Amino acid sequence: MLDGVRDLPTADGDFVEFFATGSPATGQFHCSACGYGVTVHTELPRCPMCSGESWEQTAWSPLSRALELQ
Repeated sequence: MLDGVRDLPTADGDFVEFFATGSPATGQFHCSACGYGVTVHTELPRCPMCSGESWEQTAWSPLSRALELQ
């Protein structure tokens, strides 16, 4: 089980931040195991689809939804 937050390197040298179940969080996240998405305002739950305990924060932009609709 993860203890809080961890970083993993990506192919281009950037890092992906992962958050553990029970970590305080606000925003949109998806399960690192199955991709299930949640929006939370308190703490991250155990994934209801696969029981995963590792979450990745979803990249958000104020224009992302508007661009999808075009």
